[in-house]
Amino acid sequence: MADSVPESTRQTLDRLYDNPEDRLTSLFELTPDETEVEATRAVFKALSNEHRIRILEALRDGELCACELQAVLDAPQSTAASHLRELKDAGLVKTRRQGKWTYYRIGDTAVLQLLDIANALAEETA
Repeated sequence: MADSVPESTRQTLDRLYDNPEDRLTSLFELTPDETEVEATRAVFKALSNEHRIRILEALRDGELCACELQAVLDAPQSTAASHLRELKDAGLVKTRRQGKWTYYRIGDTAVLQLLDIANALAEETA
């Protein structure tokens, strides 16, 4: 990994640190694990769509069946299904079957905290 550092970066580290190779090593240790990055990316990707945010907000008050969420979105069944699948794949919602119906609920309260944080940040920048 040290071989991939551009020469200009090495020169800057040489000027800033007595032991630039040690600093470079410590910087490489800060690099997050690819699995962790991918998991985080999947969550934020799932949150990057207004329909999926609407679904999560609707689920704040409790479990809803897929047909109810379709009504919330005012969208065709296929649209609702694809957004629900994305949320489920990201671990943001969980499902249970009851007969021919599928019910959705928030997967973890951390999802709601994340939405609340996003809203707070949006208010601060407004």
